[in-house]
Amino acid sequence: MTRSLFKGNFWSADILSTVGYDSIIQHLNNGRKNCKEFEEFLKERAAVEERYGKDLLSLSRKKPCGQSETNTLKRALEVFKQQVDNVAQCHIQLAQNLREEARKMEEFREKQKLQRKKTELVMDAVHKQKSLQFKKTMDAKKNYEQKCRDKDEAEQAVSRSANLVNPKQQEKLFVKLATSKTAVEDSDKAYMLHVSTLDKVREEWQSEHIKACEAFEAQECERINFFRNALWLHVNQLSQQCVTSDEMYEQVRKSLEMCSIQKDIEYFVNQRKTGQIPPAPIMYENFYSPQKNAVPPGKATGPNLARRGPLPIPKTSPDDPDYSLVDDYSLLYQ
Repeated sequence: MTRSLFKGNFWSADILSTVGYDSIIQHLNNGRKNCKEFEEFLKERAAVEERYGKDLLSLSRKKPCGQSETNTLKRALEVFKQQVDNVAQCHIQLAQNLREEARKMEEFREKQKLQRKKTELVMDAVHKQKSLQFKKTMDAKKNYEQKCRDKDEAEQAVSRSANLVNPKQQEKLFVKLATSKTAVEDSDKAYMLHVSTLDKVREEWQSEHIKACEAFEAQECERINFFRNALWLHVNQLSQQCVTSDEMYEQVRKSLEMCSIQKDIEYFVNQRKTGQIPPAPIMYENFYSPQKNAVPPGKATGPNLARRGPLPIPKTSPDDPDYSLVDDYSLLYQ
């Protein structure tokens, strides 16, 4: 800064007034309170981020999410769960970073508090000294003015007693007048001494007031700059969290791009197929039909190893192996 604004704008015509100093102190107290509020905000935000991160972590690790999927979609879901886990860890880390920033804000507040305390102690002392000396000066002035009135009354009494015959009374009035003049001279010297002392105290107070204004203004500039940078860093951390989360979700999008519907369908078919022949049509069966003992509807046909097959149809050829011959005699009726 090129010039100080505090030291030129916080005065009062009343020598006992501390309105300018009080205004600065109130502003500094408000600034300290604002830093405290932001510090508490960071702590609350950290708690929110930690709670969200832990809940998200629990969700990604404990809650099923497409656990029976297969092939390429299964791999995409595995990437999704892993990245959600990573995002949760990032939020937990962000909570730790925010608590660290809150700690730095607290340290800054305490440092400024100690710096202010030294200046405030000096100012409290000069304010007290100024008030005390002003009171002494006003008391001395009051005493001086009273002595002046006493002298004036003594002079008037002497003037009125000029025609008195009693010399003793006149002598008493002259003694009183002389005593009052001496008292005026003494009170005047005391009054002037107190005024001089008060002026020295005023100059000392004025010098300390200027120093305090410069120190407080420098401190306020430092506070505003620190607060501004802390807020800037905070939003940068939040932005970085969004960027990091998006990078992790981008990994999920890339895995989804590798997902193939056709491959997943083929994988399922190859792993779980049950056959390529559908069931035969259900045929009508007459109860009296010779095919009553045929295969029940809906059951597959095939060799029945527990039963003998039908008899062969006889042929006229005697050489047929299905014929039974005994000494060239056929047992079958021809």
